[in-house]
Amino acid sequence: MTGIKALVGLAPLTFAGAAAMTFGAAYVRGLTGFGMAIILVPLLGMIVPPGQAVVVAIILQLLIGPVGLRVILADADRHTAVPIGLIAMATTPLGMLALKAITPDVARLMITLVAVGAFLAILMPKQPEGHRPGRVAIGGTGIASGLLTGFAAMPGPPVVPFYLRRRLDPRTARASMMLIFFATAIAGTLAALWTGLATHRLFILALLLFVPMWLGNHLGGRHFGRVPAHLWQAMVAVVLGLSAISAVVRILN
Repeated sequence: MTGIKALVGLAPLTFAGAAAMTFGAAYVRGLTGFGMAIILVPLLGMIVPPGQAVVVAIILQLLIGPVGLRVILADADRHTAVPIGLIAMATTPLGMLALKAITPDVARLMITLVAVGAFLAILMPKQPEGHRPGRVAIGGTGIASGLLTGFAAMPGPPVVPFYLRRRLDPRTARASMMLIFFATAIAGTLAALWTGLATHRLFILALLLFVPMWLGNHLGGRHFGRVPAHLWQAMVAVVLGLSAISAVVRILN
């Protein structure tokens, strides 16, 4: 641990805190299929500038994306997940440019609003049985997801309600979200390199956080299959609600 500060600019105790944050956020990802960035970006934003927290979260999602990819591809609703992912990849650089252009305080405020909006969206009524989303819904979800990926490393707020408001099996919803988030992580990393937001120090930090991320994701994934569908959806709402509350508390303080 003595070389941690030289490598990533964080004191050993601060890095240990970042590792614990990453483990917890990755556990939620493994259990619900989303939530890692929604939880991790505001937390990391307390110890590094928001722009750096966004980049680290994007790189972490890129590193964890291939884990279990074969199962994700088999379970996902590719009819919607593939076009949403492709559209989101195309619009991610626009969000990254916005992040680079604004001040850290404004970035924190916007990230808080995203977290609150995600919670409110999940409370909307479910779609009727057999509902199939149209091109406008798919396109709008992809655009919003891409913009939020670049701006806050949070592709989830438009994607989670898109799938959870449909009457889908939790395995299908979880895999669809994971597939989209892997696509946005690829685009987000490339955009971060293009805009100069990604540095070698942030890449090293993400690599060092990979182990706690993998452990948390693995543990959450093991618990996923043991959770009934109605309880799983309730847990998703709780995660979004807690994220929104904590984000508001941080911005008020």
